[in-house]
Amino acid sequence: MRHCSVQVRSLLTRDELDRYNALMEVGGYLEDQNRYDLAYTVQKEIDILILPAIERLKEKSRDRDRATAEFLESLKNAEEASD
Repeated sequence: MRHCSVQVRSLLTRDELDRYNALMEVGGYLEDQNRYDLAYTVQKEIDILILPAIERLKEKSRDRDRATAEFLESLKNAEEASD
């Protein structure tokens, strides 16, 4: 089973995280039983489950990019005002 990144996992809601952990446990058990066909299906469910957290991570990145752009613009404006 493939784990998602720590950044994505930290943005899962409590319910999503509980479901994620349960699916990972089931998937790990299925892999131990050499039932990779079923583990694949569980992995697909995990991939769907984490999509909202991935979108939240992307939004955080966009917010950070906007804040950086605003900061750089304010520095530019301050420099122009001092000239």
